[in-house]
Amino acid sequence: MLGNYKTILSLIAGLLLSGIALYLTFRNIPLHELVSYLKTVNYWWVIPAVAIVLVSFLIRVVRWQLLLHPVKKTGFWSAFHPLMIGFMLNCVLPARVGELARPAIFYKKEHVAFSKVLATVGAERVFDIVMLLIFFVVLLGTVEISPTLDLAFGNYHLNKATLEMIGVTTLKLALLLIVSIILVTAGQSRRIITRAILGLPNLLFFATRSFKEKVREGVCTKLANMIDSFADGLEMLKDVRKVGLCLALSFLVWALAGVSYYVMALGCPGIEISFLEMYAVMIILCFFISLPSVPGFWGLWEAGGVFALLIFGVPAKEAAGFTLTNHVFQMVPVIIVGLVSSIITGANIVQVAHNADVAPGATGKGAQVEMNPAMHTDEVRREYSEDA
Repeated sequence: MLGNYKTILSLIAGLLLSGIALYLTFRNIPLHELVSYLKTVNYWWVIPAVAIVLVSFLIRVVRWQLLLHPVKKTGFWSAFHPLMIGFMLNCVLPARVGELARPAIFYKKEHVAFSKVLATVGAERVFDIVMLLIFFVVLLGTVEISPTLDLAFGNYHLNKATLEMIGVTTLKLALLLIVSIILVTAGQSRRIITRAILGLPNLLFFATRSFKEKVREGVCTKLANMIDSFADGLEMLKDVRKVGLCLALSFLVWALAGVSYYVMALGCPGIEISFLEMYAVMIILCFFISLPSVPGFWGLWEAGGVFALLIFGVPAKEAAGFTLTNHVFQMVPVIIVGLVSSIITGANIVQVAHNADVAPGATGKGAQVEMNPAMHTDEVRREYSEDA
């Protein structure tokens, strides 16, 4: 019940945010003009654009295989189906449930601890953020954006300073994630974290020793074991060569994503900007959809796309038409492939989404996980037992 309640609240919040974004984006664009523009689009360009998008997802699968290797050597299709189902769920459910559903599906099929697989998904997001930030910094220095540009968006003003602020915020997030990964994977710092977690019951100075031990065994030890398992999932990041390979694959993923946007624009009248400018549009759009929203990122996608295109002098009607067209054809193929993968694997996406929402990997019913204590956790536990 709690999981369903959280899902409903997340959906309502996403609908409100997306509704506001859609209203602010299209309030000054006559609907009949937008519909007329959509009729002029050359939809034959959709075919190569969608093909490029799907190739980028194949590269994502190869990258995930590489990240999964220390956890379990995985075949291409064993990685492909959970990944596509996860992205499909991100398109149809709120709160990016697909990020949790993917390790839940992989656990069910491959019997690998949820937290280990979740760690690989988290590492993927770090590679994506790092690559987007690198591209963002390069584009800010090469693509001309007037410092006097100021676009009204409701009560907000979007300009070059806004973009730089968003970039700095994303950089801080990336640094926080990287530092967290280093702390969890480094042996000495992980031992300190484990000691801190197992020592939490000692703060209950008013409780009996037996009660503290029950809390330590029932809660703290399980949490420490999950961190150990999470760290195991990040083991690949200790290999510099493999990290470099993941960065190269991430470059290809996002380079192809930019190409797909540019190819789609070739079929949309009035979108006459360079490849680098279109790439900047994609990155700005990605920053917008990083905010929580309704499934499929409706509203924020449009706001980011229209704002970015306006920066480069594209008229509002054409900007809105391209953004809507591109959004549909970026989402629909992923949804279709994800549904086909769910049929092939027999995955019950409703059950998977529910299990993901209640955070499988704890010890919940229907979401059991391998919870074998790591060696250094056992050592720290023995230290506490000896002290007692």
